[in-house]
Amino acid sequence: MFKSLRLVLALFLSALALPLIVSSGASAATEPSCVVSLSPTATETLYAIGAGPEVQAVDTDSDYPTTGLPKKRINGLNPSVEAIIGICKTSSAHPSTKPDLVVISYDANDVMEKLTALGIKVINQEPPSNLAGALSQIEQLGTLTGHAKSADALTAYYELTTDFYSLTSSTFVGSLLKELGVVNIADPKNTTADAGYPQLSAEYIVSANPKMIFLADTISGKASTSSVAKRPGFSKVAAVEDHEVIGLNDDIASRWGPRLSLLMNQITAAVKGALKNPKLWK
Repeated sequence: MFKSLRLVLALFLSALALPLIVSSGASAATEPSCVVSLSPTATETLYAIGAGPEVQAVDTDSDYPTTGLPKKRINGLNPSVEAIIGICKTSSAHPSTKPDLVVISYDANDVMEKLTALGIKVINQEPPSNLAGALSQIEQLGTLTGHAKSADALTAYYELTTDFYSLTSSTFVGSLLKELGVVNIADPKNTTADAGYPQLSAEYIVSANPKMIFLADTISGKASTSSVAKRPGFSKVAAVEDHEVIGLNDDIASRWGPRLSLLMNQITAAVKGALKNPKLWK
């Protein structure tokens, strides 16, 4: 158990975003109107953050979302430069058939160097080794495509009591959430007198519109997904609408002993699930 606990802490407290490799092609200042995705993960992200209309071709392994993907396909494991540079529909706003942005996760056939030489921006998003890296890649695509707001990191409300006492990133559990890339809505409301545990208001929580809600009062306060949804205004909160309200065991959530790994497992699974929830990134 203790070996497992040390491993969990080592993995998550050392989480750092992977460096994202960007080619020296066209400037990122101009938002792309023609994007080619040779990465199934990038394809999912682009559509989830609202950049789907700009995607004019994807790789042969891209299969999500299940509808709306372009018919033009390119083999990501054996990409043809000639096919890529002739992929885009021409218009007065985009007179060239060359894409503005190509996203890859594997540099097959040295495609990155070849496309860069033709003045095409290429982003190589290799598989990340941790959650922070995955979040960073989502944010990068959001910034490059002009959909940064939709690609924001997860925002969360962590409830300790039903009268809206919460915790901030300065607390132990709050620091664990921060290491997972979660933005804590309680942080801006913290004061010295609160010692990291401010009492929020229902109005503030609703206006902050968190994408996740963690309930650490399921036993003491009998809080649940259904009871949260019945609170005034909460039915329109993203976490409630998109089914990202997570009930935690009060005892495990408030202690830092040998069962800490159980809490981390549950929180981590919840964050990973939220990242895969396309409704949160619409």
